[in-house]
Amino acid sequence: MEKTHHTLIARNAESFSFIYQENIDRLGNVSFFDPETDVPQLDGIDLLYLPGGYPEKHLEALVANEACRKAIREYAERGGKIVAECGGMMYLCRSIVSDEGEFPLCGVLPYSITARKADRKLSLGYRRFELDGKEYRGHEFHYTQFLGETPKSIVQVYDAKGNPVPTPVFRYKNVLASYTHLYSVHSS
Repeated sequence: MEKTHHTLIARNAESFSFIYQENIDRLGNVSFFDPETDVPQLDGIDLLYLPGGYPEKHLEALVANEACRKAIREYAERGGKIVAECGGMMYLCRSIVSDEGEFPLCGVLPYSITARKADRKLSLGYRRFELDGKEYRGHEFHYTQFLGETPKSIVQVYDAKGNPVPTPVFRYKNVLASYTHLYSVHSS
C-alpha cells in the first residue's frame, strides 16, 4: 500500500496568500493553518509549505503568535521538510525591519529582511534554477530586500532569458527557501 503524504500549508488572507491551486492539487492530502492565530500540529506531516504573501503587513500578529513561530523553528531543527517561498522565506528569517522597528520571526534562517519604505526595490521576473538534478521554475515579485548584503545562494538562479540574477536559494537541514514562487511543489 502506498503511503499517503500529508502537507500542512500556511494560509491567511494576506500574510500567506499566494499559492498556485495546481500546487495544492499536486500535494494531495493537505490541511491549512493560519500563522497569525493558530499553532500548527506538525507531528505526522511530510511537508510544511509556507507560500508567499505579505507578512511585512501583519508583523504584530505574526510576532504575537510566539507558539507558532517556536513550533516551526523546532520542526525545522528536528529535520522537518519545509518549502518556503517569498513571504514564507521572510517568515523563516530572524527578523523583518520596518519603519516601525524590528520584529522577531521564526529564526530558522539567520537573515533579516528590510521592509522599510526607503529600502523598497522591485524584484520581478521569471526564475529558474537546478538543484539536486531537478529543475525548478517560478517567478519573483517583491519589494522587500535582505538587510545588508544579499546572502550567498546554494545555486545560481536565472531569469527567463538565461541571465544570472542575484536571487538566493537557501537550504538548511530539510528547509528549501527562496524569494522564488515555485510552479511545482512536491511532498516527496
